[in-house]
Amino acid sequence: MTGDATVDVAIIGGGFTGLSTALHCAEKGLSAHVIEGEQIGFGGSGRNCGLVNAALWLPPQKVREQLGATYGPRFIKKFGNGPQYVFSLIEKHQIRCEVTRSGTIHAAHAPSGFRDLEGRHAEWQRLGEPVDLLTRAQVTELIGTDVFHGGLLDNRAGTINPMGYCRGLARAALAAGAKISTGVRATKLRKDGGIWKVETDHGTLTAKAVVLGTNAYTDDLWPDLKRIFTMIHYFQLATQPLGPEAAHILPGKQGVWDTGPIMFNIRRDAFDRLLIGSMGKVVGRVDRGLSQRWAKKQIARIFSTLGPVEFEDAWHGQIALTPDHLPRIYELDTNLFTPIGYNGRGITTGTMFGETMAGLLTGTDRADLPLPMTKMSTVPSAPIFSKVYQTAFTANQIFKSL
Repeated sequence: MTGDATVDVAIIGGGFTGLSTALHCAEKGLSAHVIEGEQIGFGGSGRNCGLVNAALWLPPQKVREQLGATYGPRFIKKFGNGPQYVFSLIEKHQIRCEVTRSGTIHAAHAPSGFRDLEGRHAEWQRLGEPVDLLTRAQVTELIGTDVFHGGLLDNRAGTINPMGYCRGLARAALAAGAKISTGVRATKLRKDGGIWKVETDHGTLTAKAVVLGTNAYTDDLWPDLKRIFTMIHYFQLATQPLGPEAAHILPGKQGVWDTGPIMFNIRRDAFDRLLIGSMGKVVGRVDRGLSQRWAKKQIARIFSTLGPVEFEDAWHGQIALTPDHLPRIYELDTNLFTPIGYNGRGITTGTMFGETMAGLLTGTDRADLPLPMTKMSTVPSAPIFSKVYQTAFTANQIFKSL
């Protein structure tokens, strides 16, 4: 972007939400322009752990309880189909992102975790979804370790390279006619006679509507918006490519996350690297430091026959946690929207909310949205809890590195 421009929709943020919004808007005939302060996928999207999971962390019965009889079943059905929608876009636009469609495993870290999974399984079965309850022996065979007490295999789900997916969405949006400007930071939003002016450090973007697709990377562009969620970090380390001695680990390439109160995940990527991560920041460097010690200790505990591993990359991103663990759709002002608060489910949620935003801007009845429009409500304790969580997550790394 050089100088001023005018479009139907200005989109701030070049992650899953912004790029999906641009793609779907362009396909519906709207002129759309994405502005991203850094590079495509720079924030939580490109730093995602790569699990394409259905619905939310919350069990479906809890979602229905919180959203009610109208929106609850609608949300569960739509977002239960989230992985299929992501995979359909990958296929349609031939996005190269190392996709697997063999499911994900929610592994029980303890007997109590398995009891929770039994309740989730019963509800998914009632809803007719392809989710299987696994015994300890079955989980051992699929993951390659006997440390878990059972699990749920969600056959709807899979894994991707999240940065590859971001870049693929960007290419698809450009091919559909959208514009994307990176290294352009929005500095101010103002309304001028019903039209929005997005002031940037490279000029002003004039638009009929604006979509903020910043989620956990929301800053001070709109007053108090970053105070509606608690920000936490999530980190990943990637080993160097493993040899044939690792063939027993996740032979079906399912992604795994556990039921522990401080969750962790593991998966194998297309280059036979083992990716392992948990809540918190990377502490130290990829070749030494606390997080590296934590990862080595966990891999040795889980896959005791693997032997020593070395790491070649480490990173962390940000997650927006809402008090009830549900995302939100806000209309902050006339024709100024933000879907926000993904609670760690950015791939499917961001993609599907992009499609929702495009529909909203082209006449979808608000009563048909997957979530009701809600008024913005801040969480005064959010900054404090963010620091408390980070302290707890670092302490967890220290404890599990001993």
